[in-house]
Amino acid sequence: MGFNPLRVGVIGASSTYGWARNSHLPALIGLPDLELLSVCTAHEKTASESAEIFGVRNSFYDYRDMLKDPDLDAVVVSVRVPYHHQLTMDVLRAGKHVYTEWPLGSNSFEAKQMSEFAKSAKVKNMVGLQARAEPVFLMAKEMLEDGYVGEVLSSRMTLFAPGILSRTSLDMWQSNKGKGANTFTILFGHALDALCMCLGEVREISAILSTQVDKWEAVDTRQVFDVDSPDNVLVHGILETGSVISMHVATVPWHGSGYCFEIYGSMGTLVLEAPNHVQLGNLTLRGSNSKNRELTLFQIPDRFKWIPCELQHGTVFNVAQMWRKFAESIRTGKSIQPDFDLAVHRHVLMDAIERASYTGERQIL
Repeated sequence: MGFNPLRVGVIGASSTYGWARNSHLPALIGLPDLELLSVCTAHEKTASESAEIFGVRNSFYDYRDMLKDPDLDAVVVSVRVPYHHQLTMDVLRAGKHVYTEWPLGSNSFEAKQMSEFAKSAKVKNMVGLQARAEPVFLMAKEMLEDGYVGEVLSSRMTLFAPGILSRTSLDMWQSNKGKGANTFTILFGHALDALCMCLGEVREISAILSTQVDKWEAVDTRQVFDVDSPDNVLVHGILETGSVISMHVATVPWHGSGYCFEIYGSMGTLVLEAPNHVQLGNLTLRGSNSKNRELTLFQIPDRFKWIPCELQHGTVFNVAQMWRKFAESIRTGKSIQPDFDLAVHRHVLMDAIERASYTGERQIL
């Protein structure tokens, strides 16, 4: 039986800048069971330009006007983190399903408010932890559950991303830790959730958060900004399963080595790697165990890919996968992760990591 496409509006739909331009907008245009109904930016001119470029009939520069549209089913909130709370709460008040980018809020208090209100509003919600739709992570999780490495004993994850000194003035707001978007909340947050997805939740944690580069110079204006947001995050801990973990995530000036996640078990090893951040995709999966001593590159089966082939590349890949899951949840009424409840759980864990760094004491969750 056929069904009408899910009609979606995007808040933060700039045609020249931002995450939505390279992820949500092409995903919504390319998925046959969704319709990009509306775009919204902060200015009338940019909203009209986005509507023309992306072939959308409705454009808004006040998101509250967009939310009045009775034809609108769901909304993307893809703007700077400090605005997530207000916009998401307004979407929920309007009775629309909502997909809000990660971090869900600027802090765990905001995230809890959003999660609780979403329950009372009885609408579906999703947070942008898109590693949970990444085929490589899905395959690794299945292999771990099937016993490929035996009992997981330990794991090590590193992510070194270049670019800390190549920011424009538009990105300088990220120098302020209180704004909620930095190496800890973004790079580390995505990588942490991917680790927990594969291996389970954390029981005990110790940490160091450090700001190694305390001044940024904007490459376009040459203005210098003081920095208090962390650029290095070092964590070690114990999972609920008893296995031990080590994580080091950093933004560095030059030649970052990318992402590497090694999982060591009683019977084998898995290695996940990417040249960039976890949320940008392009991962590979290799493994060896007692049956095959050589570290072998695995091909990812098509059953982990839920979207058309033309969307299976780059930034749009995992976001399109997420939208396929979200649309299914809205149509069937079934709960699905990553939702706001999971986001709260992740915020609380990251609060514990901050406390561990601030106090120098191991935190028990």
